Amino acid sequence: MTVKNFPRQSADGCHNLSNSSQTTTITSAGEMGARIFLRTWRLFTHERRSRSLSYLGVGVLASGVAWYHGIREASAARNQLDTSRFMADPVTPTGDLSKSPGDMKTKMELLILKIQSDFCRSLESVEDGTKFKVDKWSRKEGGGGITCVLQEGTVFEKAGVNISVVSGQLPPGAVRQMRARGKELDEGSLPFFAAGVSAVIHPRNPMVPTIHFNYRYFEVTNKNGSVQWWFGGGTDLTPYYLNEEDARHFHRTLKDACDQHDPSYYSKFKDWCDNYFVIEHRGERRGLGGIFFDDLDSPNQENAFQFVKSCAEAVIPSYIPLVKKHKDDGYGYAERQWQLLRRGRYVEFNLIYDRGTKFGLYTPGARYESILMSLPLTARWEYMHQPSADSKEGKLMEVLKVPRDWLNLQGK
Repeated sequence: MTVKNFPRQSADGCHNLSNSSQTTTITSAGEMGARIFLRTWRLFTHERRSRSLSYLGVGVLASGVAWYHGIREASAARNQLDTSRFMADPVTPTGDLSKSPGDMKTKMELLILKIQSDFCRSLESVEDGTKFKVDKWSRKEGGGGITCVLQEGTVFEKAGVNISVVSGQLPPGAVRQMRARGKELDEGSLPFFAAGVSAVIHPRNPMVPTIHFNYRYFEVTNKNGSVQWWFGGGTDLTPYYLNEEDARHFHRTLKDACDQHDPSYYSKFKDWCDNYFVIEHRGERRGLGGIFFDDLDSPNQENAFQFVKSCAEAVIPSYIPLVKKHKDDGYGYAERQWQLLRRGRYVEFNLIYDRGTKFGLYTPGARYESILMSLPLTARWEYMHQPSADSKEGKLMEVLKVPRDWLNLQGK
């Protein structure tokens, strides 16, 4: 008899249509039985293979899920912040910081935590075992800070290194001051964020200078959601006795940091520093200057941040060599009294003129202990004191009244 073939299936279960239109003459019942057996076997083996492939697919899927979760866990472990190197845990929860590593608020907080820790450890390394007291505090209006203070050490009579990461609403008065500096801000109270590190070191030996530095980042959000941001800060040196070699070392280190980013920065920011730290009612500078800048919002946010980072990292090499050089120098009662008089001038500037102190004191929820951390343990005011012009004290007064070009750049 004559029958039409069923479409044949290949081993992978797909129909082979190449012979579907052919006819075959069955010459015997045995041949027909053989063909039926062969077709049944093919269907059977196809079904078994399909089940095996299904089992294999489930296994591959499970392995993939396990691999994906393993990668996530490994990535999370890599992104986990190592806070052990800081003086205390960050102000912002570490989980929030890990979620936004590229946000400038995160980058600035991590930078100031590191700068604080590095500087505190460096100061402790030249002490006799006296350590910093670490005081972590919070602010109900938003944020908080970490204040580190070392008092009554052998080398440092008082050393304070503070960071703050705060947010909330700027009072209208603060907004008006910023508008007066050219900030494009709406009137009234506005949301703000500020993060900064500041330090003031008052050594015991009058031959070791005082150093101050401050680096900060600010954001203010207008009512339409636009954000104004800028950086500010600087580092300056206040010696009690003039050592020109020390002054040149200090300024050269700051210039090297500035030159990595813009060759014009050092001269511009040195002049700004000389004209900012002026005790106007005395007609003299607070010290030998350094660099100072504010409202820095160019060339772009990342480049400005890298500049601030370089300046902050220059503090240790600019100052610690001077401490090691002079901490064991001899001095007497007269040198100590002069040191206390100059500390009085330091207090006058900070409480009367310093913009950062004023901002801190007028910010809602201000923490006064941390703001006034910069003040020395002891200072002195003596009526109508005038050192003789040819004395060591008089030599210092000359450069406090007329700032000097310590690196001889004006003639180049």
